Amino acid sequence: MHLRSLKNSALLLLTAFIWGVAFVAQKNSMAYIGPFTYNTTRSFIAGFFLLAMLPALDKLRSRDGAFEKGSRRDILVGGMACGAVLFVAAILQQSGIALQSAETNVGKAGFITACYVVIVPVLGLFMGRRSPLLVWVGAAAAVAGFFFLCLMDPLMAGQGLELGMSDLLLMLCAVGFSVHILVIDHFSPMADGVRISCVQFFTAGLLGLPGMFLAESPAWADIVACAGPILYAGVMSSGVGYTLQIVAQKGVHPAVASLLLSLESVFSVLAGYVLIPGSALSRWEMLGCALVFAAVVLVQIGPRKAEK
Repeated sequence: MHLRSLKNSALLLLTAFIWGVAFVAQKNSMAYIGPFTYNTTRSFIAGFFLLAMLPALDKLRSRDGAFEKGSRRDILVGGMACGAVLFVAAILQQSGIALQSAETNVGKAGFITACYVVIVPVLGLFMGRRSPLLVWVGAAAAVAGFFFLCLMDPLMAGQGLELGMSDLLLMLCAVGFSVHILVIDHFSPMADGVRISCVQFFTAGLLGLPGMFLAESPAWADIVACAGPILYAGVMSSGVGYTLQIVAQKGVHPAVASLLLSLESVFSVLAGYVLIPGSALSRWEMLGCALVFAAVVLVQIGPRKAEK
C-alpha cells in the first residue's frame, strides 16, 4: 500500500475515534441546550479554532514542501457547499439524539448514522458508477440490521412496528452525511482542506443562528453548564475531526473512506458503555449492530474487487 494512502487511512481511523466519543458529548449536552444551539455553538468554536491555528498549520506544512492553497473562489465555494450539507446532516443527527431516552446507548445513534457507508455507493449510481452485487447484499443486510436495531424491541413489547421519530431523523442524517462525503470528494482536490473546513464551519454556524434564536431559547448559563461537551465537540469533533476528514479523504476512494469513517459506530458503543453508566444495548439491538457492521464490510469488498 502506498505510504500516503496508509497515512490518510490512519487519519480517517483517528477521525472515526474522535467522532465516536463525540456521541457521548452530543447526548450529554441535550440535558442543557437544544440541537440548534449545540450545533451553532460548536460550529463557531471550530471555525475560530481553525482560524487561530491556520498560521501555525501553514508553517508546519511548509516544512514538508510547498502546498497548494487553491484559489479563493474554490475555497469559498467548496467550504460553503460542505458547510450547507454539514448543517443539514448535523441538525438532523442532533435532533434525533435529543429525542432518544436517557437509557438509550449512544451507539444506536452511531450505527444508524453509519448507514452512509451503504448510501454512498448507492448514490454513486446517480453519478454513473455501477455497483456490484455485494453492494446490494450489503444494503439488504443493513436494512435487516436496522429492523433489529430500531423496531424489534417495540415489536416484542407489543407496540407494533412503529418507527420512532428519533430513528427516522438519524436515518435522514445518514443520507446527509453521505452527500457530505461525496461533496468533500469533489472539492478536496481543488483547494487546501484546512481552509475549506474553516469556511465550512462558519457557514454551518451562520445557517444555525435563525433556528437557535427562533426555535430555542438559549441561555448563557446553560451553555456554560455543558461547556466541556461543547468544547470537545467544537475543538476535537468539528475542528480536528472534520478537518482531518477533508485532508485525509484527498486521494482516497469515497467508498473506502466511508468504511473507515463508519467505524465511529463501534467507538460510539464503547464510549457509551464507558462514559454513560446505565446505558446498554438490548440483545436485539446488538444483533442489529452486528448486521449493520457486516453490511459496512460487504459494501466495500465489491467495489475494491471491481477496481482491481
